Amino acid sequence: MIKLAVYGKGGIGKSTTVSNVAAALSQKGLSVMQIGCDPKADSTINLHGGERMTTVLDLIRDKNDEFSLSDMVRVGFGGVVCVEAGGPTPGLGCAGRGIIAALEKLEKKGAYEIYKPDVVLYDVLGDVVCGGFSSPMRKGCADKVLIVTSGENMSVYAAANIAMAVKNFKGRGYADLGGIILNRRNIENEEQKVKTLADEFETKIIASLDFSSAVQKAEEMHKTVIEAFPQSDIAQMYRKLSETIINTL
Repeated sequence: MIKLAVYGKGGIGKSTTVSNVAAALSQKGLSVMQIGCDPKADSTINLHGGERMTTVLDLIRDKNDEFSLSDMVRVGFGGVVCVEAGGPTPGLGCAGRGIIAALEKLEKKGAYEIYKPDVVLYDVLGDVVCGGFSSPMRKGCADKVLIVTSGENMSVYAAANIAMAVKNFKGRGYADLGGIILNRRNIENEEQKVKTLADEFETKIIASLDFSSAVQKAEEMHKTVIEAFPQSDIAQMYRKLSETIINTL
């Protein structure tokens, strides 16, 4: 089983990347589980037609522990098993603790034994890497951390913070840094900026994704690019990234 935690600054295209990789992996015949670890609970939304799903925290609030594994998941495009951790009531509670609770419930309900995923993708809000937001990095969850960034200064800054957290957690048996995904915004010296970041943390750019209007068009259709525009250049880039994940991580 390949288990990856994907981090990145909010709005950088992390969830779009994860969902398209999940779809591409499923088309290779792999069993894939995508776990959204963002309070917005929209990580998997384009894998199941844009309909919001009941989150794990919703279930815990409403039913305590009186719910089944099937209540927690929705099977989306390509058979991808979708889970959303969810977040606390606005102004109340801690989103990080919500992630911890969600992961514990998945374990308790036997999600990994029942669905037997070949690949598990944790899509994690990465502006902060503390408390519950570091949970997917911990031993028993992800084996590798991938960081999505553009060359924009704030995105690179957030990526550096995430990479530093991974480095600092290394002695605790947490996940290793598996590489950086460059999601281009077509700014000056973009690739060099991200390469400098990769070199600083002794990792590499494992994929470079071009800016594409097909991504926005697919999302307006509430679909991944892999489903909506399978022959597009950006779909091929997501497929190439999925192959890198299978072959090298």
